[in-house]
Amino acid sequence: MHSFLLRPVLMLLLLPFSREMYTRATVGKWDLLRHNIGISAMHMQLLNNDKVIIFDRTDFGLSNISLPNGKCRNDPNDTAFQRDCTAHSVEYDVALNSIRPLMVLTDIWCSAAAVMPNGVLVQTGGFNDGDHAVRIYKPCNDGSCDWQEIKNGLAQRRWYATNHILPDGRQIIIGGRRQFNYEFYPKKSQAEKAYNLPFLVQTNDPKSENNLYPFVFLNVDGNLFLFANNQAILFNYMKGVVVRTYPTVPGGDPRSYPSTGSAVLLPLKNVGGAIDADVLVCGGAPKGAYINAQNGNFVRALNTCGRIRITDPNPLWVMETMPLARVMGDMVLLPNGNVLIINGASKGTAGWELGRDPVLSPVIYRPENPIGSRFEVQNPSTKPRMYHSAAILLRDGRVLVGGNNPHAYYNFTRVSYPTDLTLEAFSPSYLNPNSMNMRPRIVSPLSRTTIGYQQLLVVQFTISCMLNKDLVIVTMVAPSFTTHSFAMNQRLLVLSGNVTVVGKSSYQVKVVTPDSVNLAVRGYYLLFVVHQDIPSEGIWVQIK
Repeated sequence: MHSFLLRPVLMLLLLPFSREMYTRATVGKWDLLRHNIGISAMHMQLLNNDKVIIFDRTDFGLSNISLPNGKCRNDPNDTAFQRDCTAHSVEYDVALNSIRPLMVLTDIWCSAAAVMPNGVLVQTGGFNDGDHAVRIYKPCNDGSCDWQEIKNGLAQRRWYATNHILPDGRQIIIGGRRQFNYEFYPKKSQAEKAYNLPFLVQTNDPKSENNLYPFVFLNVDGNLFLFANNQAILFNYMKGVVVRTYPTVPGGDPRSYPSTGSAVLLPLKNVGGAIDADVLVCGGAPKGAYINAQNGNFVRALNTCGRIRITDPNPLWVMETMPLARVMGDMVLLPNGNVLIINGASKGTAGWELGRDPVLSPVIYRPENPIGSRFEVQNPSTKPRMYHSAAILLRDGRVLVGGNNPHAYYNFTRVSYPTDLTLEAFSPSYLNPNSMNMRPRIVSPLSRTTIGYQQLLVVQFTISCMLNKDLVIVTMVAPSFTTHSFAMNQRLLVLSGNVTVVGKSSYQVKVVTPDSVNLAVRGYYLLFVVHQDIPSEGIWVQIK
């Protein structure tokens, strides 16, 4: 996969920073979905019933949406209000564009989560009395579901940690503020504790702690790629052994929180034989930016991306230059395999009022294009999305965007970038009405179909234009839990197949499902048919 990476190695050494030719196109469309969802969209997760769980924090004071049926949260440990009858989590119904308030009992600020193989959202940690908590949300369609809480479900305090779902169906929970260790959930026994991870000690900057919310990806060999600060390792979490140490990112600048770049595992091609895996890390703030910003000096954000093939025997970073410098950006894998880089600021760093000059224009990154022609600037939003903003992919191909600088007591005045309770959708160019005749529509299988591993899957679809069989692919996307500019558990697999004619404007494509839990962990995925870069609406499939 990705044969376009420059070879030989000599070329990489001669050209550590590529010269980019950017495309500036008036593409992409913004829609304001809701003026006020009651809370700030600090954390977001799409569930398999097309509802999005959103939450911010409980020590904000009173939100803009009341809890239902006269409920109140009584918390003597809360630092704002011990009795709070407002919600700090909501369920957003995509189809109805409606909001339902939810109740959390302890503080969920700067926490993490992953969806389990059965579709249940398991969320961990937070601040204050929530730092050891595990919270469970089972999706429903009748409006009866709400958060269930296990108050001491964690062995260690987890604040700014990263979660990843594993091939055995458990979550691994890595790091957090002053936590140089990892643990699992659910635990095999009550006695199971946390395990030391020296890599987090090595990457910790005592002044700025630039190794929080580390970037974590499941490699195709079952080991975990861990990135913190400006360093990366391949980690065997079962044995607690570092399998490989990768080179430091050229330039040496930190990329993880609070320097806050973003990262994605680029699409994996499930075409048989060896499967390559590439990681892309983009943006962030230079070394010292956090201390500078606290002193009122807002330095320019990084405008570089580093790309590395983590499966190579001798991997090297290839550096690329973005058209826009960006810190606190989000990276979203689109159904056609492109990457959307969205939100953030061009100066400063993460933290309240520590960012300046919002970046309003998203950028599309096309990983299959030749180096030097991968970036395309999109139409801008009118709303800054700075600290504590988030973006996730929806089943219809839009990207849901919300959040911005949520201040204590929901401050909307007297600050440079006030709290924002709106919700927007960004529609990439593939949703342009002029392209609708090129958009496939999946006929079968039906949504919520269960599939197995290494199984022949026949996907039937219709399309109203002339079909180019050579430009049809099927993709599977694992929806992410997104917070603090990192989309945890985000993953896209490309399933190539043969297209045949079924009838007038009707076709089928035969693909083989992933052959390993290391490629696709058990659980729910969005499946798309993509024709000439234009994806169908997705359907839910559960791989078991």
